[in-house]
Amino acid sequence: MKLELTKEQKRLKSSARDYLKKECPVSLMREMKDDRHGFPQKTWKQLADLGWLGIVIPEAYGGTGGSFVDLAIILEAMGEVCCPGPFFSTVVLAGQTVLKLGSETQKQDLLPHLADGKLILSLALNEPGAWCNPKEIRTVAGREGNDYILNGTKLFVESAHIADYLLCVVKDQSAADGLSVLLVDPKSNGIDTTLLETLAYEKQCEVIFNNVCVPAENILGEAGQAGAILETLQEQAVVAKCAELLGVIQAAFDQSVTYAKERKQFGKAIGSFQSMQHHCANMVIDVDGARLLTYAAAWKIAKNQPAALEAAMAKSWTSTAARKVTSLAHQIHGAISFCDEHDLHLYYRKAKAGEVAFGDSNHHLDNIAGQLGL
Repeated sequence: MKLELTKEQKRLKSSARDYLKKECPVSLMREMKDDRHGFPQKTWKQLADLGWLGIVIPEAYGGTGGSFVDLAIILEAMGEVCCPGPFFSTVVLAGQTVLKLGSETQKQDLLPHLADGKLILSLALNEPGAWCNPKEIRTVAGREGNDYILNGTKLFVESAHIADYLLCVVKDQSAADGLSVLLVDPKSNGIDTTLLETLAYEKQCEVIFNNVCVPAENILGEAGQAGAILETLQEQAVVAKCAELLGVIQAAFDQSVTYAKERKQFGKAIGSFQSMQHHCANMVIDVDGARLLTYAAAWKIAKNQPAALEAAMAKSWTSTAARKVTSLAHQIHGAISFCDEHDLHLYYRKAKAGEVAFGDSNHHLDNIAGQLGL
């Protein structure tokens, strides 16, 4: 397994970091926290123009045909600046669901508009009592003539309040309670969407479906047959979240090392004290370990190889690293880092949210044990 980035990927990484630091500085997260959309419209258009919204969409559907490693590079750069917006929900979650499950007509109708920034999509997966486990989903849809009637509640649906479509995962009563994915217009009668307060200022919603009528032609894939593909898509989402978290903790580490070199106490830099040195040493071990495991998993996904074990290993390590690195960063910076004007608490918020997204460390330790046959 060769994990070194290609020349093109190194250029992508450099250009992505340069663009984001200029156009999406970490202060944007603070500025957008009370904005209903949560991101500037012009930034979304710029991401489309750069080809990032279609980074893993084939050229036949209007994308750039990049690899999953290319996507990981973009997400890591976004994590470094805590970039706000529905990129993860639209590109990683919903976009890949359409690509893997959609009919040719659905792909042609949706993916080009996703790639050019005209569509915002969101995957409605998590529910009360069904966290990170599609098999425990309780939202149901039953056939009545040419329609499905949808009932249930979804939680933490990113950007549902502004999405053009929701991809709702349901227990399909017309297919022996197998899992199906329905393309739902969020403006349909019977849908109640509530924007939630979140730790990392992410625009996540509770969405309640009450006898919502969805045309049967809006199903993605075969009725009741989405379960296996959803498991694969969830593995990809886990690794993508690791890449974003990697950027978060890399930035927290870099800021801490710089501060330790500049901040003086007792007449010398605090970085000269062994306790501070060991804090920084532990941080770089966690950051580099997260990078190795994340890109090893991303490489296997890019090569269409099984990656369940690698994804679980990456998320277990990176979730723990996110907690440890941002906590040590606060230790190094001291009280100033808890001020709202300081950026470090924004990284801490992103790290805590990412730590539990798609399963925390213990969840994935259980997955690893299962992969080992234990």
